[in-house]
Amino acid sequence: MGHRKYAQPRRGSAAYYPRGRAKSMEARIRTWPTNNSDEPKILAHCGFKAGCVQLVTIDDRDKTPNAGKQLVSLGTVLVTPPVSILGIRGYSKDHYGLHAEFDVYANEFPKSISKEINLKNKEGALENAEKILGRVKEIFAIVAVSPRAAGLEQKKPYIFEALVSGGDVKKQFAHVKELLGKEIKIDQIFETGATIDVAAITKGKGWQGVIQRFGVKKKQHKSRKTVREVASLGPISPASVMYSVPRAGQMGFHQRTEYDKKIMVIGNTENNQIKINPDGGYKHFGLVKGDFIILKGSVPGTYRRLIKLRSQIRNAPVKISKPNILEVVI
Repeated sequence: MGHRKYAQPRRGSAAYYPRGRAKSMEARIRTWPTNNSDEPKILAHCGFKAGCVQLVTIDDRDKTPNAGKQLVSLGTVLVTPPVSILGIRGYSKDHYGLHAEFDVYANEFPKSISKEINLKNKEGALENAEKILGRVKEIFAIVAVSPRAAGLEQKKPYIFEALVSGGDVKKQFAHVKELLGKEIKIDQIFETGATIDVAAITKGKGWQGVIQRFGVKKKQHKSRKTVREVASLGPISPASVMYSVPRAGQMGFHQRTEYDKKIMVIGNTENNQIKINPDGGYKHFGLVKGDFIILKGSVPGTYRRLIKLRSQIRNAPVKISKPNILEVVI
């Protein structure tokens, strides 16, 4: 008798484990790039996914078959309202990890933020923080963004930490101290042509089987009781199922970080020459108002979802080349 071929998962199907639901709608950034310049800089911003467009550009990559020719590629529109600098957090570091040493908050917040949160400084917090800067290894800016500023209904702001890198700790502390209580826009952190990383929560698909979830090949007709199941879960002995065997379960609503997304456009709907809004607005989002960016390619998550933007951590280019955009097709 011939050897029967059992349905097996595709190679690399067990790339992410566990595949459970994300704990929060807000993605966490665990790793940060290093900024070797002497000037301190905040390394993160955020936006809300609005929709997709088509970008007609001239290929500026050297030594490629399409060099100098027109390319049509996908672009994702993100609404990027200004983020407010709420405070400063300093971390010390030892072989157990990072430890928060101090929190310093601004005296006044924007109205959209102050209504929803209540952060107050302890007496002498700023002076105490300056005294212990010697044992602080990393400085983070505590920033907040209001979904209302992007035209969404949610009132509660998103609050997260953004690393400040460049120079020494005293320069970083002074840099954030000057920005306390102020708002910073997307063009103060990133520039057109720069490459960034995006972190978000993917679209939720609910409970799915192994065919949809892992791409397992369907079995032959009448070969077993079922067609859409894995043929073998493992050996008889030991009687256990390994973690790498595809099983049915939650699909989607996972945190994912995608690297090297190029910023094609940074603009504002009031003074930008490019028409960005389709008639009637984007489906499931509406009209884009205020600051926005267009990233080349796709971005994880559904419309209206928070997308965190971080400075590029891999393959950072020495020189930033601005894209040559001929047309944006809505």
